[in-house]
Amino acid sequence: MKTFSKPLTRHEEEKYLKEFQDGSQTARNILIERNMRLVAHISKKYHKPGRDMEDILSVGTIGLIKAVNSFEISKGRLATYAAKCIENEILMMLRNEKKKMKEISLFEPIGLDKDGNDISLIDVIEISEKEVYEKCELKQNIINLYKIFDVVLNEREKDIIYSRYGLAGRKELTQRQLAQKYHISRSYISRIEKKALLKLREGLEKI
Repeated sequence: MKTFSKPLTRHEEEKYLKEFQDGSQTARNILIERNMRLVAHISKKYHKPGRDMEDILSVGTIGLIKAVNSFEISKGRLATYAAKCIENEILMMLRNEKKKMKEISLFEPIGLDKDGNDISLIDVIEISEKEVYEKCELKQNIINLYKIFDVVLNEREKDIIYSRYGLAGRKELTQRQLAQKYHISRSYISRIEKKALLKLREGLEKI
């Protein structure tokens, strides 16, 4: 695993938190970078053979970014608050993985008919073909959508789309609430959202 920067001292943490609250993105980046060791430590707990460590680190980093963005000095130490956010994000990913593993494809062969042709689960479920197809297509589109989030969107765009539409267990926020969070205008949030949605649509069309 890569070597991470030393954690911040309490004095340094308070200094950069205050600078970030005053609008310094450099301070925000330092708070994230100097807490990556915490992400790696927590990610190790959930790493198992066959599971990509980089995926866990990426998800844990999202949790850290959320923690830095929403942390208030009055809450105590950032590391304590961030640890909960990082762990929650990783656990949410693992729950989604577990759910997907339990899903059975409706088109998976489950046997043969009297003529030797494959019989799939969809053949024995009494439901209209159109309804099944539409549900499967929707499910596949959702899976594809989550796959391209990290590919076509930057961290801020992902956070805004997740929050605007209540994705990945996130609480749905208005453009005004996001504008307050990022200290920018509501119209700027709207432009970022439209641009991100266009990127996602173009990404889906390429799959």
